[in-house]
Amino acid sequence: MEHIKAHFKTFFEHNEALISLAAIENPVPYNPMIDGLDLLILVVSTQNDPNRGIELVRIGEDRVQIRTVTPAMLEQWTAGGENRSIIQWLVRGEILVDRDNYLFNLRESLLSFPASLRGQKELVEFSHFIRSYLQAKQDLQDNNLLDAYSNVLTALHHWAHIAFIEEGVHPELTVWRQMRRFNPGIYKLYEELTISPESLEKRVQLVLLACEFSVMSKMKSSCGLLFSILGSREEPWSVMELQTHPYLMDLHMDLSLLLQKLVMRGYIREVAYMPLLGDTEALELRYHSVS
Repeated sequence: MEHIKAHFKTFFEHNEALISLAAIENPVPYNPMIDGLDLLILVVSTQNDPNRGIELVRIGEDRVQIRTVTPAMLEQWTAGGENRSIIQWLVRGEILVDRDNYLFNLRESLLSFPASLRGQKELVEFSHFIRSYLQAKQDLQDNNLLDAYSNVLTALHHWAHIAFIEEGVHPELTVWRQMRRFNPGIYKLYEELTISPESLEKRVQLVLLACEFSVMSKMKSSCGLLFSILGSREEPWSVMELQTHPYLMDLHMDLSLLLQKLVMRGYIREVAYMPLLGDTEALELRYHSVS
């Protein structure tokens, strides 16, 4: 691999748009971390060329993915959770070129897991946790047991990620067997769901009950970032204002669902506004924190 890394370093290092260049080797054959290929070359560039987003090449017997991103794209991935492999790429990767120490500083910031990033990630995970839990509950009511099992397992994964974040650990760097040490209770639920001799319906019901309790107990702490934004001004916020807020705009989550659940629990208030233009019969819903 060293000759391939040297090849790409020579090829890219004189490009004026290049900010940083990193190489990530696949730890084992067919590992999905870099889509089953042998090497990933991560190119951080000031130029956003849609024709060069992802390229696949072969050098000798090695298959290489070249992925070109801007700093904005990279930072969106680290905060938003859309690309769960990105943390592993940045931690495992070998930095080949790094102008102004951009990648080095980004990696150090990620490893320190600052409170601002933890707040964003916990909010995203809690949003997905609620969505999966509610879908599993509906599947069970509709007697779709396999779908209910699949969705409650997904909910458990998001719950486990919240537990890791609370401990200051990136969930992208961990696997289920480590949950026993971080949170034996969640790991026990995982075992109950996957290997218990109880019927599938009983297993799903048990974990759903635990999820329901967790939704109530974790809602306030997991949504701290959203509460902070809602309380930052006197006027209520529209959904679009929240979605375009700098701290929320890159996060992939079910914001409308989250707002409705917070209103139902009495954590935030919903008010109806008369729109300035358009349909005067349809009142716009806005949200603000409870004093």
